[in-house]
Amino acid sequence: MAKLQSLDPHTPMFAQFKEKTGPIVLANTFFVPKERTEGFLALFRRQAEFMKAQPGFVSLQMHKGTADSQLLMNVAVWESTEALATAFGSPEFQRMAAEFPDDIVSYPHIFEQIDE
Repeated sequence: MAKLQSLDPHTPMFAQFKEKTGPIVLANTFFVPKERTEGFLALFRRQAEFMKAQPGFVSLQMHKGTADSQLLMNVAVWESTEALATAFGSPEFQRMAAEFPDDIVSYPHIFEQIDE
């Protein structure tokens, strides 16, 4: 399973799930060793198809760092933290998440828009 790290140690993602707000953006940056990129993306696409079918899902985009970077970033919009937490906590999603190799590191954080 990928290792989860917090960008902000004072407010890890699981603590953010407790705040009822929305719409929200999940920005999840992954460190993926080069030799794992293809396999990671295949599994990510399976997870994305599952998430797209969940109530409260709005949109999703995956980005790759430039200049031979080993970073990938998923930006997903959800109607609420509750919707994301429910989808994330589902047994099916957790089974897929457990398939990621241990040398992948995930840095998820939830944001809400403050300016237009």
